[in-house]
Amino acid sequence: MERTLIIIKPDGVQRGLIGEIIARFERSGLRLAAMKFMQITPALAARHYAVHEGKRFYEGLIQYITSAPVVVMAWEGLNAIQLARKLMGKTNPLDADAGSIRGDFGVSIGRNLVHGSDGPETAAFELGLFFAPEEFVTWERCTDAWIFEEN
Repeated sequence: MERTLIIIKPDGVQRGLIGEIIARFERSGLRLAAMKFMQITPALAARHYAVHEGKRFYEGLIQYITSAPVVVMAWEGLNAIQLARKLMGKTNPLDADAGSIRGDFGVSIGRNLVHGSDGPETAAFELGLFFAPEEFVTWERCTDAWIFEEN
C-alpha cells in the first residue's frame, strides 16, 4: 500500500468541484486515509513549495495557494501515486487527457485544480507537512478484496 497527498487547490474549491474531485478518487478504488478543509499559511506554503524557491513563478504560486481554502487529503492504495497522477492529468490542462480532472475542468496551467505528490519521497514529506501521524485513519472497506489484488 502506498499513500499520496492530494490538494484540491483554491480554484477547485471556488468552482465548487470538491465533491466531483473526491468522487473520482473514490471511484478509482483508492481509499481515503485523512482529509482537512483548511487555509494554507504563507509559512506552510513556503515549506511545501521550497523546491521552487528562486524560480520566477514561486511568489505567484505562494500567493495563489494561500488565497482561499483548500482540501488536503491522503489517499492510499496499490500504486496510489501513479494512479492519482493519472486521475489528475498532465500539469497543463491543455495537454491533459479527456477524462482526467485537469482535462475535463482545467483551463490554464496556473489554475489546474489539484496538486498530487510526484513520488514516494515527496509523498512522505508532503503528508508530514499537512498531517500528524495520529490523523491518519487505518481502515478496511468491505470492497477492498474486490479492488486490491493479494500479492
